[in-house]
Amino acid sequence: MKIITTPIADVIVIEPRVFKDGRGFFLESFRQSFLKEAGIDADFVQSNTSRSVRGVLRGLHYQTRHPQGKLIRVSRGRVFDVAVDIRPSSTTFGQHFGIELNDEDHRQLWIPAGLAHGFCALSEVVDLHYRCTDYYDPKGEAGVLWNDPEIGIDWPVKDPILSSKDMRWPALAQLALKV
Repeated sequence: MKIITTPIADVIVIEPRVFKDGRGFFLESFRQSFLKEAGIDADFVQSNTSRSVRGVLRGLHYQTRHPQGKLIRVSRGRVFDVAVDIRPSSTTFGQHFGIELNDEDHRQLWIPAGLAHGFCALSEVVDLHYRCTDYYDPKGEAGVLWNDPEIGIDWPVKDPILSSKDMRWPALAQLALKV
């Protein structure tokens, strides 16, 4: 596996070695010892899968109680995946990093606890998987407005399919974040 740093503090792209032949391919999608060597010392306690159709945008989500670090990968299709730094004491506060994750190069994205996360589906069907460092707590569910101009994400969809919650999250400037 190869580790690629990003402009956002602590957000990392993981590029696995993919062994292809006439039968298909093989890759390691998770190796805890490798992540520890790369500075990701996380205990994963929950694994989630979401299926989305083209144009669905989910996010930008984070948790106020039981914040979750997330190791994200796509097993089917393509997404534009985004991490937004909402840690007030971070040098990259308010900045975002976006990358295409897909089932061709099998890159993964590590987003540590304390950042917001979102993605939009670029293919007809997407299966997105993420390992989490804490359990989901519905009382701690929170979000940031997906098209907040202060963050300035250039989403590759013009008119996304959104949940009613994702349409109503506050802008970054309206969040009461702890320092």
